[in-house]
Order: sequence, then C-alpha cells, then structure tokens
Amino acid sequence: MKKILLLLTLTLSLTAQQKLRVLAIGAHPDDCDIKMGGTAALFAQMGHVVKFLSITNGDAGHHEMGGGPLAKRRYLETQESLKRLGIEEYQVLDNHDGELTPSLEIRRQIIRVIREWKADIVITHRSNDYHPDHRNAGILVQDAAYMVVVPNVVSGTPPLTKNPVFLYYSDNFQKPNPFKADIAVDIDATYEKKIDGMDAHVSQFYEWLAFVDGRIAEVPKDPKARREWLKSWRISGVNPAARAALEKWYGKERAAKVQHAETFEIGEYGRRPSDEELKRLFPMLGK
Repeated sequence: MKKILLLLTLTLSLTAQQKLRVLAIGAHPDDCDIKMGGTAALFAQMGHVVKFLSITNGDAGHHEMGGGPLAKRRYLETQESLKRLGIEEYQVLDNHDGELTPSLEIRRQIIRVIREWKADIVITHRSNDYHPDHRNAGILVQDAAYMVVVPNVVSGTPPLTKNPVFLYYSDNFQKPNPFKADIAVDIDATYEKKIDGMDAHVSQFYEWLAFVDGRIAEVPKDPKARREWLKSWRISGVNPAARAALEKWYGKERAAKVQHAETFEIGEYGRRPSDEELKRLFPMLGK
C-alpha cells in the first residue's frame, strides 16, 4: 500500500517537471518485456512515456508456425503486453527474425526511431550474447548512438540536439566482458505487471521457448496456472551484483528487502551521466 501511495505522489508531482522519454529496444517482440518490463511499468505509473521497439517481426520464433501468420500473431501479443504494462507504444519493425545484420539500412531505421521518439534514455542488448539477433541489435544501437545528433545522417528526420543516455540490459555472458550492474531498480511494486506483460506473449513462453527448453509438457492448460508456472520458470531472485547495486541506490536496509530487481549497464557511446543525472533519469531510485 505504501509503495502504491508513493507512486501516486510521484505521478502527481510530475506536472512540475518534464516527462522522461524512454525507448527500450529488443531484437524480438518479447525481449523488452523480459529485460525491463518492471522498470517500464514503474516509469509509466510515474507519468513518464515509454516505448518498446522490436527490430525484427519474430517470424521465425516457433516450432509449428512461421512467416506472416506468426509475425501477425506476435505483433498482436505486443499490443496486449502494451496494455498490461501501461506503456505508450510497442512498435515492431518488419525485419526477418533470425536474419538480423548490422546493415546500414536497419541502422537508419534505428536512428529514425530514436529521433522521432526524442529519447532521453535508450536501452538495448549488449553485443556479446548467445543469439546473433541480440548481438546485432546491440551493434545497431551502438552504431546509431552518435549518429542521432549528426544532421547530415538520415537527413529527412531532424537530429537530436542532445545525445541520449544509452544503457544495456543485464545478461550472464562473461566473454569478452561481463555485464556490470551500474543501475538497479527495485521492481517489487510492478513485478506482477511484468509477469502480465510476459504472459501476453503466449506463442513464446508457453509454446516456443518452453519447447526449446524441453519443458513444453510441463505447461499447464489453465491460463492462471500457466502464469504461475511462468513465474517459477523464468524469474529468478536478486543476484549478489544486483544486490550491491541496489545498496548503492536505495541503501543497505531497503536493498535487503528487495525480492525482484532489473539492472542496467551504462553504455560508452552516448552521454555519460553522473550519479545525480541518473537519479533524475531514474526517479524511482531510492524511493
């Protein structure tokens, strides 16, 4: 109850300040939900505007269907997730799943989206990841990071006058560089919303990803039961690195109580924010 009242208070006070514009970019139509669904819902509840972008249409991510019908199904799932998370927009670009490359044309697409959204914060995958689409999504955003302020690049879309802060989602990959938890967000207040957003991607969590993981026989038929199964399968607790980051931003006593968190690493290609600026860009930190 206290957390809900706090979010309401923060939202009401937002009238006196500029709304933040947050852009989360994933390679596939469910990536943003997995990596920052809870943080996105927090931003939205506080009155800020959040957009999810999938660079591919997800047309290869299934074991029984594919192509146009799968792409359409996955698009509809993104729009259901949008409603559940309370975010502003969930855009899906028409690039083939499993074939993403860091091409000039797709870089231009990314530049346009970042500029049109007038992003203050851009978050995406790191470029060392198990999935080639994830890796190439990271490269595409890195390659766009400086170019969003260059007027003669993608000149049909006005350049940004201030470079956004670029961040990376968390991952467990160690080579060539391990993920560094620079920012940790307590998502206990929006944890159930995150699950709701993931639950909207039925084709993925209850079909394709369960199939790939060899667990499809475990998926309950009942929607409520399978949602609980999803929580036990895909969501883990707070690891030591995240706990240390939580202590920095929330204090030791509060950090010890957090059960669910999302962490982010500061990218080197955009604006390099101070801790004070990060508190402005992530106004839920310490609250």
